[in-house]
Amino acid sequence: MRTGYDLELVHLTKRYGDTVAVRDLNYVFSAGSYVCLLGPSGCGKSSTLRMIAGHESVSDGSIVLDGQDVSYLPPAKRGTAMMFQSYALFPHLTVRDNVGFSLRMKGVDKPTRDAKANELLELVDMGEYADRLPAQLSGGQQQRVALARALITEPKVLLLDEPLSALDPFLRVRMRSELKRLQRELGITFIHVTHGQDEALALADQMVVMNNAVIEQAGPAREVFNAPRTEFVARFMGGHNVISFNGAKVALRADEVRLGATGLAATVAGVEYQGAHVALTAMTEAGEEVLALVPEAKFFNSPKNPGDAVNLAWDEGRLHRLQA
Repeated sequence: MRTGYDLELVHLTKRYGDTVAVRDLNYVFSAGSYVCLLGPSGCGKSSTLRMIAGHESVSDGSIVLDGQDVSYLPPAKRGTAMMFQSYALFPHLTVRDNVGFSLRMKGVDKPTRDAKANELLELVDMGEYADRLPAQLSGGQQQRVALARALITEPKVLLLDEPLSALDPFLRVRMRSELKRLQRELGITFIHVTHGQDEALALADQMVVMNNAVIEQAGPAREVFNAPRTEFVARFMGGHNVISFNGAKVALRADEVRLGATGLAATVAGVEYQGAHVALTAMTEAGEEVLALVPEAKFFNSPKNPGDAVNLAWDEGRLHRLQA
C-alpha cells in the first residue's frame, strides 16, 4: 500500500509588493520523508510553508502534490494539514471535540468523528484527556492535541510551523522523538519549519537550508552538516570554523581542532565549559576566530585562560573547501 506522496515545488516564487520573499524554488520532497526547512528569520521558510498549505497565494510557479497542481486549491482541498506554532485550540471545546472539529465541518456524524478523534488521541498518548478543556492541559499536552487535530484529516503531507518553539528545552527534546516516531508510523511526509539547527539535525531525513529567499543547500542532514557548500551554511549550521587556507575559504569542524605544542599561533579569547567538552575560542595572528571543542578531561589536565598563547592544529584532510 502506498503511504507517501511526492510534493514538488516548481519555480515557486512569492512577492510582497517589490519584496521577493521566496525566489524561484525548485525542490522535490520525497514521499514519506521528514524534511526540515531551516534558516534565519526572513529567509523565506515560513512563506514557503504557508504557500504549500494554501494560506499564502503563489506569485509564480507551481506546487504539485502526487502529480496534481494544487497551487490554487483552498487549504481543505489540497491533501495537506498544518499544525500552527500557537496550536490555536478552541478553548470552549473538549479535547475530543477539538480534534474532531474538521470532521464536524464536513458533516460527519458525532459517533463517527468521536471514534476517529479517540483513535488519534490514543496515537499521541492523550486518550485519557479526551474530556478535558485546553486550559486544563500543559503546553506539551496542548501540542499533542493540535497534532491529533491536524492528522485526523489523513493528510498526504503534514506541515509544522515551528511546533516546538513554545516548549521548555526538556519537553522539546522529548517531543522531537515523538514527532519522529509518528512520522515513521504514519509513513507520510512531514515538512517542519525551524530555525534550530539541533532540532533539524535530530529530526530530518532531508534538510533544506534557506537564505535570502533561495535554497542555499539541501540534502541528507549528515551531508549538509559535514559538507557545507557555502560559508553561510557552514556558519549557520554551527560547529564549524570558516578560515582562510592556501588562498581559499575552508570549513573545519570545531571538534577537529587540537591544542598542541606546534601549530598555528593564537591567543585564547574565551573559554566556556559545556559539560562533555570545553569550547575554547582563540584569535589567530591574522585576526581570524577559531573555535576548538576540547574534551573536558584533556582541557583540565592543562587549563587555558583568556590571554594565554596556544597553538592550534588539525589534519589538513579534514578541511572542507567552500564555494566562493
